[in-house]
Amino acid sequence: MALTIQQSGQACGARITGVDLSKPPDDGVVEEIRNAWLEHHVICFPDQQLSDNDLERYSLCFGAFGDDPFIAPIEGREHVIAVKREANEQAPIFAENWHTDWSFLERPPAGTCLYGITIPPTGGDTLFADQHKALQHMPDALRAKIEGKMAIHSAQLAYAPEGSYGDEDAASDRSMDIRPSEDAKQTWSHPIIRPHPETGEPALFSTFGYIIGIEGMEAEESWALLIELQEWQGRDEFVYRHQWQKGDLVMWDNRSLLHRASGGYDGHARLLHRTTISAWDGDL
Repeated sequence: MALTIQQSGQACGARITGVDLSKPPDDGVVEEIRNAWLEHHVICFPDQQLSDNDLERYSLCFGAFGDDPFIAPIEGREHVIAVKREANEQAPIFAENWHTDWSFLERPPAGTCLYGITIPPTGGDTLFADQHKALQHMPDALRAKIEGKMAIHSAQLAYAPEGSYGDEDAASDRSMDIRPSEDAKQTWSHPIIRPHPETGEPALFSTFGYIIGIEGMEAEESWALLIELQEWQGRDEFVYRHQWQKGDLVMWDNRSLLHRASGGYDGHARLLHRTTISAWDGDL
C-alpha cells in the first residue's frame, strides 16, 4: 500500500498513513518518509501499535541513536526515555517552554521520535514552531541584530543542581527520572542562523532557555535580544499544534523547529516513549 501524506493545514506538519511501522519499512518507504520529514519538519503516523523494539528499529532507519543527557532511560533500555506524568502529579509540566532538543551539546541531535502510549482525554498538545518560516518573515531590523552572531548554549538553567529541573525539583513528586548534574554547566556555541545540513535552507536555531548569551555582547544586551527573538520565534503563524491520540508516532526535525509541551490534563496520566536520532555528518 502506498503512503498517503496529508498536510496539516497549519504552518508545518503532515500526517502519513499507509504504513505499519511494527514491521521494518523497506528502503523505498524510508526514503519517502525522509523526504516528507524534510519537507514538513514534523510528521505523524496515527494508529500505530509499537513495542519499544519497534520504536528503536524505526528510529535507526534515520541515523544512530543520539544522547539523552540528564534523563535516565527506561528500565532494560539504553535509548528509550519515558515522557510521563502521573494523574495526581503536582510538579510543573515538563518541557513547557520553547526549545530545541539538546541544543547545548557540541553536536545537537537531528531528530526526535515520540510515541503516544497513555494519552489524556483533553490537553497535553505538543506545539511546533517552524524556524525556517520564522526567519523568512522576520523584520529586517531584528534580523540585522542576529546576522552572523554565535549563541552560547548550556543546560545550566534547566539541569544544573540549582536549575529548574535540579535538586529542588528532584525533591518534588515528578515521575520522570531526571538526573541534574554539574555537567550541565558546560557550554558550546552555535550560529543563531544556520543552514539545514541536508536541504541548505536557513533557519533560526534554538532559543532562550538553552541559550545563555551571545558571543561579543554584554549579558544585559544579549538577554534583551534573546527575549525579543523568542517572542518572534513562537508566533502563532509559525506554529503547528499536535493533538495527541493513542498510537501516534510523531517524528520531528530539531534542525528546523522549536517545540514545547502544554498542560490542561490535570487528573489524567500521560505516557509517551521517546528516542533521539543523532546528528548527521553534515550537522554542526
